[in-house]
Amino acid sequence: MISLKFLSGGACLAAFALAAAAAAQSPNSLAADAALFGAREAAFSASLSPDGSRVLYLTPGPGRQTIALSGDLSTGQFSRVVGSDGDPESLSWCHFASTARVVCRFGGLVHSKSIGELLGFSRLIALDASGGGNPKMLGQSESAYDASLRGWDGEIIDWLVDAPGSVMMARLYVPEEGKIQSRVQRTKSGTGVDRVDVTTLRRTPVEDARDGAEFTTDGRGNVRLMSITGARNSGMLTGEVRYFYRTRGSRDWKSLYNVKNVLDADFVPLAVDGTIDALYALKKLGGRYALYTVKLDGSMAETLIAQNPRVDIDDVVRFGTGQRVIGYTFAEDKRKTVYFDPEFKALAESLSGALPHLPLINFVDSSADGNKLLVIAASDTDPGRYYLFDRQQKTLSEAMRVRPDLDGRTMASVKPVTIPAPDGAAIPGYLTLPPGREAKGLPAIVLPHGGPSARDEWGFDWLAQFLAARGYAVLQPNYRGSAGFGDAWLNQNGFRGWRTSIGDVQASARWLATQGIADPSKLAIVGWSYGGYAALQAAANDPSLYKAVVAIAPVTDLAQLKQESQNFADAHLVEKFVGTGPHVTEGSPLRNAASIAAPVLLVHGDMDANVRIAQSQRMHSALRSAGKQSDLLTFKGLDHHLEDGAARTEMLTRIGALLERTIGR
Repeated sequence: MISLKFLSGGACLAAFALAAAAAAQSPNSLAADAALFGAREAAFSASLSPDGSRVLYLTPGPGRQTIALSGDLSTGQFSRVVGSDGDPESLSWCHFASTARVVCRFGGLVHSKSIGELLGFSRLIALDASGGGNPKMLGQSESAYDASLRGWDGEIIDWLVDAPGSVMMARLYVPEEGKIQSRVQRTKSGTGVDRVDVTTLRRTPVEDARDGAEFTTDGRGNVRLMSITGARNSGMLTGEVRYFYRTRGSRDWKSLYNVKNVLDADFVPLAVDGTIDALYALKKLGGRYALYTVKLDGSMAETLIAQNPRVDIDDVVRFGTGQRVIGYTFAEDKRKTVYFDPEFKALAESLSGALPHLPLINFVDSSADGNKLLVIAASDTDPGRYYLFDRQQKTLSEAMRVRPDLDGRTMASVKPVTIPAPDGAAIPGYLTLPPGREAKGLPAIVLPHGGPSARDEWGFDWLAQFLAARGYAVLQPNYRGSAGFGDAWLNQNGFRGWRTSIGDVQASARWLATQGIADPSKLAIVGWSYGGYAALQAAANDPSLYKAVVAIAPVTDLAQLKQESQNFADAHLVEKFVGTGPHVTEGSPLRNAASIAAPVLLVHGDMDANVRIAQSQRMHSALRSAGKQSDLLTFKGLDHHLEDGAARTEMLTRIGALLERTIGR
């Protein structure tokens, strides 16, 4: 049976506010659609308490605020735990450390006047689950004598399900300098591991601090894996990572694997499962990632668990914090989970039967005893719903909806397609058609993904859904340069191999026309991050193909991209990723602005540390200087992701107006 009892207060308030805003506009007007699809998700980053009685999640507050809500599932009553104003700090996530205490991560970006750069920061704080009282910072306290900036204070590497109220934390230790000798001076440097009581802050050292170290536990409080990231004396990363492991009960580290180039890692550890005393890891097999177990008993015996002839295996699945590994995942046309645990295979099939229209089912969290599970289920037309499943009672109760404001609105279905490239390659992609319209002679949008080492997947995409709601066919190609399809498809990457990547994007646009889906005179291209780069470069490469270009947070100059990394430890890696040679100029939209014929809309946040706003500003100036139509929409205080409902609404309104003006509806 399915009991729909728990629609949370925060989600209800968000839905009410958005519904009221949309009601003020004409149904399906540009303003109404921009408000609905531009709104942030009403529920995300959910966690279940160890006793299974409470759920914790994040929801948008007014403006750029984010609020953590905690509720009793037996009553449906939720209360505020803590919030952030988004200027500059924002809540990244919150998680139960015990039924009474939660840990939240705050983070953001600040502008350093001393070095003239945007610097990220994050901090971990523990609070009471009810009301957010008794706040405690979990990281090492800062000192006026700190020898270096403290960008982050640490991360939780084990929630210690067998010891609620304590966590195992990889802590950053920063040494001091300049103290007079009569004072005790901190000398510890690097990342160490401590067991920390989240109420008293009582700390028990577990691992000594080491520079460049990261640690992994078996989920039950035992540190079994360590990696050391290589760095030069200058602090610049080399791209090499060395992995070490421990046998059960030992304190000695043994060599496990050396990765020579993290940009093309042939070994990726995923999880240590203490129940089988083994590490689950990805290793290259036939140019694709396959899943192996590596025994941690001293033998390092490897067993091939899974491989796929089309795509990479990409992750393993646990059914909750610290629980055993129960399966693995990969994404072909649609994402799939293979359960090798018979109980969870049967459970997943049962949930699929109960939720036939929500095939994307994931186990988010579980109670400490594994009896109660927090599950999220979604599809291409439904952004997701959280459910609480009681394994003993066999009941499934809805807890929160990700976007309740879209209830009752017909969403566009997403269809996997294969697009032929001129050289014979088969480009996988996704076609989203406007609801209720025949797939014939439509105005259409090509929507290349960011990355470039990423990929699109079948599911709900708020930007694609907005465009479809406005009457456009939307095509999302996984061009060569996309990740997840193996080394050959990765094709160096989308910058060094830009001609192939952009060629695939262009082939995708032409396919829409040759199939009769799109009117060839009504094509536009929209992209975010690398997708914005692809939109601009595609428009420069074939000026007659598109009638409008939208580039959100785009890279526009590859030489500038390399230069922007010079003050950071990954400068060598960025240099290597982008490469050197004629493609740096030929593949930079800024250097080819005069070739672009279509009107351009550039969108950028001024606190974007991924792609600096100067990339859009210089592109806008170059276009204007060349006599082209260009508009630049900027948002003060926002980063690469533009996590602000009002900002996204304004952006979608501007995009919709440009498209109506250039390719109609």
